[in-house]
Amino acid sequence: MQTISLNIYVTLVCMVAVLLLGRFFIKKIKFLRDYNIPEPVVGGIVAAVIVLIVYKMFHFELKFDTSLKDPLMLAFFATIGLSADFASLKKGGKILVIFLVVVVGLLFLQNIIGVAVAKIMGVNPLIGMLGGSITMSGGHGTGAAWAGVFKAAPYDFSAAMEVAMACATFGLVSGGIIGGPVARYLIKKYRLKTPHNSEKTTDNTIAPVGFESPKKERLITASSFVESLALIAIALLLGTSISEWVKANSSFTLPTFVWCLFIGVIIRNILSALHIHRVFDREISVLGNVSLSLFLAFALMTINLWQLVALALPMLVILVCQVVMMILYAIFITFRFCGKDYDAAVFAAGHCGFGLGATPTAMVNMQTITNHYGYSHVAFVVVPLVGAFFIDLINALVINGFLQLPLFH
Repeated sequence: MQTISLNIYVTLVCMVAVLLLGRFFIKKIKFLRDYNIPEPVVGGIVAAVIVLIVYKMFHFELKFDTSLKDPLMLAFFATIGLSADFASLKKGGKILVIFLVVVVGLLFLQNIIGVAVAKIMGVNPLIGMLGGSITMSGGHGTGAAWAGVFKAAPYDFSAAMEVAMACATFGLVSGGIIGGPVARYLIKKYRLKTPHNSEKTTDNTIAPVGFESPKKERLITASSFVESLALIAIALLLGTSISEWVKANSSFTLPTFVWCLFIGVIIRNILSALHIHRVFDREISVLGNVSLSLFLAFALMTINLWQLVALALPMLVILVCQVVMMILYAIFITFRFCGKDYDAAVFAAGHCGFGLGATPTAMVNMQTITNHYGYSHVAFVVVPLVGAFFIDLINALVINGFLQLPLFH
């Protein structure tokens, strides 16, 4: 097996090519348009298949440069923070609490299903845990962290890392695929009133802002662009520095992107409170959306599909059960408890994204829906907060609780 390493410039070209490829297929295939499949997901899967063919037929393994991956992800979350003022957070209020309870309920169900299926099929229950909330709601980062724990004593599960990465990859792709169709089904089935089909508007209508309207045209100048870029750079610098300091001096840690998001929120609200600078929301959203698209393009084009191909039957059964359960949970629980309206349908799409993959996937899912049917202000306030601030903390507690069961000792 020969490895070909691609430098940062080739990798960047590939990332952009993935997005253009995804746009091309969506433009040509009506099914992809109708079901709101995101461009990075379409292009990324096609690219991953091409990489798999090269790997299997020509025995070449492509190694992409990872230099841009983390900065793009962190930049996206920094822009989320810079787009959130305290007034918007207050508007989340009751629905934020409701959505958080719904999300916590899913964490328990994912672990119950994963462990139960593993037990029924007679395999190591740790496979069920890795196929549960660790990777489904936790993603690659949480999966890698727990895989390290499971490889050591007292668990001694040597294949933990491969299983975790395969599950997280499967979840990331699945979360991006099902979100759009789920929301579309809910909108059609219940004939929901959307901003684009409303017959009238009122003075109380909230105009779309930030990530809710990524394609809205606006004037961007060189000076304003530099100002917005400076805010993102400061959030990245402070966020990564605080994360490193906390990891070195405390046993309590949060993912770095949470710190970047949090610093973005602080910067935004200090500037607003002191009337120093007015954050250009639409410009911030453009930078954030570019970062998000490129990050997802990289994440999907670099997945190792041969890991999925090599999965044993029990793993596939667990993962398929998780996807089916996520679809049913989004339709019958998330949608209903969040209000059974258009906003609730957008919540359901977002929940599919980070309930199986990651918060960036949730944001893409919601953007594809709102681009087609109209903005959903409350969803873009609440989903990033729950997905970024709360999910990792609560998930860690839930996972620790499950591991105390006699089954794992």
